[in-house]
Amino acid sequence: MIRELSLLAVLSLFVPHALAACAEVDSMTEAVAGEGHLLGCISCKRREEVSASTTVDWHFRPPGEPEYRHIFHYEHPTADILDDDFSGRLEWHGTQHSDIQIGAVYLSNVTFNDSGTYLCTLHRTLFLPVQNEEVTVEKEVQLTVVAVANRELTAVVAEIMMFVLIVVLQLWLILVLVYCYKKISADHERREAKKALKAQREALLESKDSCGDVQPGVTQVCE
Repeated sequence: MIRELSLLAVLSLFVPHALAACAEVDSMTEAVAGEGHLLGCISCKRREEVSASTTVDWHFRPPGEPEYRHIFHYEHPTADILDDDFSGRLEWHGTQHSDIQIGAVYLSNVTFNDSGTYLCTLHRTLFLPVQNEEVTVEKEVQLTVVAVANRELTAVVAEIMMFVLIVVLQLWLILVLVYCYKKISADHERREAKKALKAQREALLESKDSCGDVQPGVTQVCE
């Protein structure tokens, strides 16, 4: 579930402003039975300044079957679920306008029967000055449904790197605090030393002045 949320967080960066930035991220290929799963599908335009209109179709092919089944169609702002096996379980999580670069759908209440191959097809019309151009992009997702989530090596490495980064940052912060403390302490000692030296000089001057003002008949010992 955490991995789906992480991918969803990445995709959400591009959904509100699809023209601002785009990065193609592969979909997760392992889902847990009884939970939800995000089927990712990203196709970035080569030229962001060119406006376009795109429709998205999702097809599904169970293991052992030769043909795909058309399960979902999206043409902004309408989403249609076309297969009864996915009725009420597919939700559009892609770009929220017609210039679609993210065609992700969220599959809820995953079952073992959802294992198989998913095909995401984006039909894009580029509005060019001379003549419009039709482009078709296909993204395939091989989904495996398991009873318990398996921790991937990348996730373990990411957690280790995060822990190491936190430790390094803490050590760096401690070193900075120690350095600042020593610097402040040294500055304080220098100021106190200057004050003491200034006080000694002033006392010495006062002593000399008092010796110069000795009245006749008064005996005073001056250093």
